[in-house]
Amino acid sequence: MSTQQTPAVRVAEGSRITAGVAALAWLIAWVGGGLMSAVFVGATGKTGSDAPAWVTVAGAVVMWAPMLVVLREVSERFGVRDIVEDYGLRFRPMDLVGIPIGALSQLVLLRIVYWPLQSIWPDTFSNPRLEKTARDLYDRAHGGWLVALVLMVVVGAPFVEELLYRGLLQGALVRRLQDVVAVVIVAAWFAIIHFQPVEYPGLFAFGLVLGACALSTRRLGLSMVTHLAFNATGLIWVATR
Repeated sequence: MSTQQTPAVRVAEGSRITAGVAALAWLIAWVGGGLMSAVFVGATGKTGSDAPAWVTVAGAVVMWAPMLVVLREVSERFGVRDIVEDYGLRFRPMDLVGIPIGALSQLVLLRIVYWPLQSIWPDTFSNPRLEKTARDLYDRAHGGWLVALVLMVVVGAPFVEELLYRGLLQGALVRRLQDVVAVVIVAAWFAIIHFQPVEYPGLFAFGLVLGACALSTRRLGLSMVTHLAFNATGLIWVATR
C-alpha cells in the first residue's frame, strides 16, 4: 500500500518550494507588505478607524503588491517559473459550488462556532464586536469608493490570501506533514495573523473549510470562490442591518 500523500494543490514536477522556503517567503511577503502599507498610510496622515475609504483601499493594494512579487520570485527561484503551476491557480465551473459553501460558512458555521462562546462570554463575543471590522469598513465608504471597497474585500483579499495561505503555505506543508496537520496549521496561521482575537475562532473554522477546499480539488479555484462568497455575504449582512 502506498503511503505517498496527495498534495494540497497539484504542484508541477520539479518544484522545490519546501516548507522552509514557503515559511520564509510568507514572512518576507507579510513584513514587506505591512511595512509598505504602514509607510503609505502614515504619509497620508489619515490613520486609524477614521481613515477614509480611499486610504484603506490604496493601503491594501500597496500591501499586496510586494506579496505578489515575493510569490513570483519564489516561483522563479524554487518552482517551475509558472504561478499557475506552482500554486495551483486553476478554476473549473464546479468551483461555483464555493458560493453556497462560503455563504453558509458565514451565516451558519460562524453561528455554530460562536454560540457556545456567546453563552459563556456574552460581552466578549457579542455580535457588534464580531461585526465591528466589517461595519467599520462599510461605514467609511461612499459612492465610488464603496465599489472599490467591495472589490478589495470580495476579490482582492481572497485572491492574495488564498495564494499565500493555501497555495504557498499549505501546498508546501502538505508535502512534508500529514494532510490534516497541514490544514490545521495553516488555518490557525490564517486566523492569528488577522490580529483580531475575537474573530480567531471563526477565522480558524473558516480556514479549515478553505484548506479542505484546496486539499480536495488540488487547486485554488474552489477555495478562492468560497472565500469570495464568505466575504461578500459578510458585507451584505452588515449593509442590510
